Amino acid sequence: MAGKRSLVILAKGAEEMETVIPVDVMRRAGIAVTLAGLAGKEPVQCSRDVILCPDVSLEDARKQGPYDVVVLPGGNLGAQNLSESPVVKEVLKDQEGRKGLIAAICAGPTALLAHGIGYGSKVTTHPLAKDKMMSGDHYTYSESRVEKDNNIITSRGPGTSFEFALAIVEELMGKEMANQVKAPLVLKD
Repeated sequence: MAGKRSLVILAKGAEEMETVIPVDVMRRAGIAVTLAGLAGKEPVQCSRDVILCPDVSLEDARKQGPYDVVVLPGGNLGAQNLSESPVVKEVLKDQEGRKGLIAAICAGPTALLAHGIGYGSKVTTHPLAKDKMMSGDHYTYSESRVEKDNNIITSRGPGTSFEFALAIVEELMGKEMANQVKAPLVLKD
């Protein structure tokens, strides 16, 4: 189980909680997380004006792959930037081709749609992203807080960030590790 690696792609306008909480929770589980800046390694302004500093640029992070999971945070502008990036498309196509795990939250799953990833999967999004996600009948929609279908994990928003992160941990490290990480977080059941 050791040696699991995660790539979290940080774009300008990303939702802070949907970025930081998964990074934190995965690191607590012993997953090596690389927070990669889409536009380079400079600090990134998120949706609520919190500034996050990527570990490396996405360009450099790609050279260190492959990863066990690629994570796409939400935030409207963040998701739009992920959706418009040819590099993100290459990363996702490679991950999908290797049957690697892909996880996206809030508006993040719309980048899957934009890049033609996971067609046929059952997914969820932020309620305001549902119509966009369902344009074109490529997915089945779920109202679940976290939805896992094959190699795709999706979730709904800032309030589901812990559940989303723990679902990734469970998938990569097992239920026991997810429970170990969850206990000290004092989450409401």
